[in-house]
Amino acid sequence: MSVAAAMSDALPRRLRVPAGHGRTFVVKAGQTVKVVDAEGQQAADFVAVREDDVHEKLSPVHTRRALKSLFFQVGDTLVSNHGRPMLRVLADTVGVHDANVPACDDTRFTVDFNVEGHRNCVANLHEGMAFYGIAPDTVPDPFNLFQNGPVTPDGRMRVTDPTSVAGDHITLLALCDLVCAVSACPQDIIPGNGLRVTPIDIEVAGPAGPADAPSASRQAL
Repeated sequence: MSVAAAMSDALPRRLRVPAGHGRTFVVKAGQTVKVVDAEGQQAADFVAVREDDVHEKLSPVHTRRALKSLFFQVGDTLVSNHGRPMLRVLADTVGVHDANVPACDDTRFTVDFNVEGHRNCVANLHEGMAFYGIAPDTVPDPFNLFQNGPVTPDGRMRVTDPTSVAGDHITLLALCDLVCAVSACPQDIIPGNGLRVTPIDIEVAGPAGPADAPSASRQAL
């Protein structure tokens, strides 16, 4: 490999998740994925499956069991539904995320708010992951990055506006080859995104794998 090619491999790949939409992309073992709140107070639903076995998926519930905590922090490992390590948290400028609330789906808007045809995170995540054989009802539960979901003293869950500001980010290290998807949550009816839906930026860095370039990004249109 030439010096120029090696340098090119090290350059980060960047993509923008448009407000209220989703993007799907491949991250190889040893690469990092940096999720950036571009304008502040925007929740980003993040899911992942193993590229070689999409039935093994990043699992908030198994991670909570492994960590013995409802929340994660820098240095923690996020695990799959098989209990195996998938991602490690390397850096986090916010420290406030959610691993308890499911992704909003069509029923969240039709049943809870009587709104038909609203964009939702499950559809956003599925649109790109469908290429990899993921059915709508098998989209993994998300880690809701930047989402502020405190647990009250009486044991109830709340969803309030994120504390993140423009440029805040979290960086994760892939411990295996992954297909990841991010939804810039389209919730604009109740607090959760500052009642203003905005974009999320993604940066994948590190040595490129052999299939990295052609499958770097799948758009959820």
